[in-house]
Amino acid sequence: MSRALWFVGGAASGVYTLVKAKRAAQQFTPDGIAARAAALAAGARVFADEVSAGMREREAELRAELHAQRRQLRSVEGSTPRRLLPSPPRQHESAHPAASGTALPSPEGSEDGHR
Repeated sequence: MSRALWFVGGAASGVYTLVKAKRAAQQFTPDGIAARAAALAAGARVFADEVSAGMREREAELRAELHAQRRQLRSVEGSTPRRLLPSPPRQHESAHPAASGTALPSPEGSEDGHR
């Protein structure tokens, strides 16, 4: 009985190895490479479609939120909506006090600024 079991096990493993070897060899033929390239292109196309759909969905959400904010501003102010985004901060001629020529007083109160 054990000899028959070993025979069946060996035959099964031989068939399995043969099938795997044929599949591996087929992958490196021109047809196999073309099939893999086509599958890769299809996967990239599906990925691009998913990203595009996600972008459209997010854009619709943002537009709805912006529309709701504009509606809320109109109801609060009773007039045309103002800009929703704040203006950038204005740059003064000199943002640093030392650049304007006026020196800040020293912490010790000394005239030369040294301790």
